[in-house]
Amino acid sequence: MSEDVEYRCFIGNLSWATTDRGLKDAFEKFGNLLDAKVAVDKFSGRSRGFGFVSFDDKAAMEEAIEGMNGMDLDGRNITVDKAKPHQGSGRDSDGDRSRDHGRDHDRDRKWGYD
Repeated sequence: MSEDVEYRCFIGNLSWATTDRGLKDAFEKFGNLLDAKVAVDKFSGRSRGFGFVSFDDKAAMEEAIEGMNGMDLDGRNITVDKAKPHQGSGRDSDGDRSRDHGRDHDRDRKWGYD
């Protein structure tokens, strides 16, 4: 098992008014928070209606899920669940391919120009 294990919760159905600070304030009572972030649209800067909180241990994460799922935060009943690992954007689905994206794959090919 990796030493970088993160105990992250996905927080859904957030009010557009909820801030990183508001998320931190609501969840810090469950244990040592490593991070609390509301996802924002990169173009408008507006909340996307969900966020994540990360704890330093599993028990705190589980208590937060149990204690906050369905509770009111800034006028909305939020959903709290264990976050799933990030899968990426899906743009480059070939995880084995190197960063050169195959640019040299025909380097040694005889093209018949000689």
